[in-house]
Amino acid sequence: MIGTNELLKLVNDLNLVENLSERELTNPEGAGFDLRAREIFRIKEGESFLGETERFTPDVETIAKHGKEKDFVLKPGEFVLVKTIEKVNLPDDIAAIFRPRSTLQRSGVTLSTATANPGYKGELTFGMCNLGKSDFRIELGARFVHILFFRTSENQSGYRGQWQHGRVSTKGERETQV
Repeated sequence: MIGTNELLKLVNDLNLVENLSERELTNPEGAGFDLRAREIFRIKEGESFLGETERFTPDVETIAKHGKEKDFVLKPGEFVLVKTIEKVNLPDDIAAIFRPRSTLQRSGVTLSTATANPGYKGELTFGMCNLGKSDFRIELGARFVHILFFRTSENQSGYRGQWQHGRVSTKGERETQV
C-alpha cells in the first residue's frame, strides 16, 4: 500500500488525483484519501444484462448535483449511484480499492465499490443503498468513500474498458465488452 507522503508527491508529479479537497492536500488521514460526493443518479426503469461478451445497463438521470443542490435524502430501501468530485489518473503500476466511510454503515447505508485498475482515468461511481429504517441525508461535497492505492507488478496492459473517464451507464444500449 502506498502511504500519504508518497501519494501527495504522486498527486503533484503525476496528477494522480484531481480536485482533492484542501483537507486531503494538507492533512490527509489514514493511508489514502477521502473522496467527496459530486453527483447522484437514479437508475431509470429498464432491463440490464451482463453476459460473457456483451452487456447493457439502464439509463440514469441526475437527481442531485454539487453546486446546485445542497443535499440529498436517501429513503429506506432506495438505491442510487454516486459520482465523486475527484478524478483519478492511475499510471500502469498503481491500482486503487475503495472502502466506505464508517458513518455510512453506522447509519444503515451500504456502499458498493469496485477496483480501479492501473491505467484508469476519470471520476469514480459507487452504488449507495439505505438499508436502515430512517432517511439518510448526505450533503453534496461530503466525504463518503476512502481510496487506497497499491503498486502492482508485471502488468501486461493498463485499463482499456468502456467505463474509462467516468461513464455511468450504457444508456440501455447493448455493447461488446473489451
